[in-house]
Amino acid sequence: MRRFVPVFLCALTLVTASQCTAQIFHKKKPVDKSTDTSNTVEPDKQLYDKAMNDIKHGRHEVGRLGLQTLINTYPDSEYLAKAKLAIADSYFKEGGSSNITLAINGYKDFIVFFPFLPEAAYAQMQVAMANYNEMPKADRDTSHTKAAEEEFQTFLLKYPKDPLAPQAEQRLREVQEVLAEGQFRVAYYYYLKGDRRAAAGRLVPLVNRYPLYSKSDSALWMLGDIFEKSERKDLAGSYYAQIVKNYPLSTHDAAAKQKLKDFGMPVPQPDPKALSWMTAEQNTPRPKETVVHKGFGMLHNSPDVHSAAAHGMPNLEPESDESVGDILKGGNRSSLAMAGGGGGTGGGTSAGGSTGGASSGGNTGDSASAGGSNSGAVVETVKPGDPAPAGSTATEDASSGDAAASDPNGTATDGSAASSGQDGATTSDAAKTDNTQPATASSSQSTKESSSKKKGLKKILPW
Repeated sequence: MRRFVPVFLCALTLVTASQCTAQIFHKKKPVDKSTDTSNTVEPDKQLYDKAMNDIKHGRHEVGRLGLQTLINTYPDSEYLAKAKLAIADSYFKEGGSSNITLAINGYKDFIVFFPFLPEAAYAQMQVAMANYNEMPKADRDTSHTKAAEEEFQTFLLKYPKDPLAPQAEQRLREVQEVLAEGQFRVAYYYYLKGDRRAAAGRLVPLVNRYPLYSKSDSALWMLGDIFEKSERKDLAGSYYAQIVKNYPLSTHDAAAKQKLKDFGMPVPQPDPKALSWMTAEQNTPRPKETVVHKGFGMLHNSPDVHSAAAHGMPNLEPESDESVGDILKGGNRSSLAMAGGGGGTGGGTSAGGSTGGASSGGNTGDSASAGGSNSGAVVETVKPGDPAPAGSTATEDASSGDAAASDPNGTATDGSAASSGQDGATTSDAAKTDNTQPATASSSQSTKESSSKKKGLKKILPW
């Protein structure tokens, strides 16, 4: 009996091995659950799941094709909204300039078709983030930066209580930091160059629109210095007072207080809210820029937003349609010289001559040079063909080919008095100072008013 036990075990082992071999070589084919009769999943659900699986594994084009098939085949499907949003997300994740544009269009279409779904806030946030990710440095094209500002403002106005609102606020502060930095760099260039009017024209809207900008106190200090040198201590004092009141922890605070004391103006008390805001900003941890990062900073395409504010509500008002260039453009003139404050004597211009405090002679491109006793004169060269700003005076060179056209009565078309000589050259009237008025103001008042209305000029500077 014992000798049959090993034989039985060997036979059992052989039978088991043969069964395993048969299972390996005769493995059943997997059943397609999508065509199985026991499958109760709806076909639109199957399409959606398969497309999302393709997108998850990087097959974006295949996944988008499946989602588009779902949209076209099942227009009443409950997965229609999810499919549209998934297509936009696919373009966003894939990246690239063309895909980002398609993603923005997809998100906006979703907002139009499904404005009351909870995902509409997410779609609006993605539109803003798409432009934010394409945002270049402050000294480059600002189209994506301005678009990001508008989209974040739209999000905060439409969905102020959404969970994504705090993130949108911080991103908007960073975007406005980049926009303000671009304006500040241009203004600082003109400030160092000595072109006070051009610098002030960019600093004034900057401090009004971006109070959270990290260099707003420096911009206010520059404005105070500009108006002080132009002998407008009343305006200079107002900007110094803003530093003391709204930026009490600024490095310019002590100097601004001293300026106000020298002007005989009252020194305001710091605003408690501004003091708490600046204290919170100084206590906010920020990454320190290393030497290596500074060296390779020029190779980065994205802007540096580490200095952006981390507290305070950003500006939610849209940017005005009237740009700074429209406000500050000069007229059909070769030069522009204006007297500031009481320095009006000798501040006029003479065509082709040298009398007076500032003169412009010869070519149309020559800029006027301040002289005489006009210590407050501000001089700027402007392009021919631009409208003259309100309250400014400019003259033309009689020998230039860009002389003002005159009617048969000898009156220039721009409203300034002109006289015709034998050679047909026309010259404008003497420059207007703060203490005098042009002789032809009454005859050309209607013409100047209509011209100002058409160009939308607005006087923001004291000159």
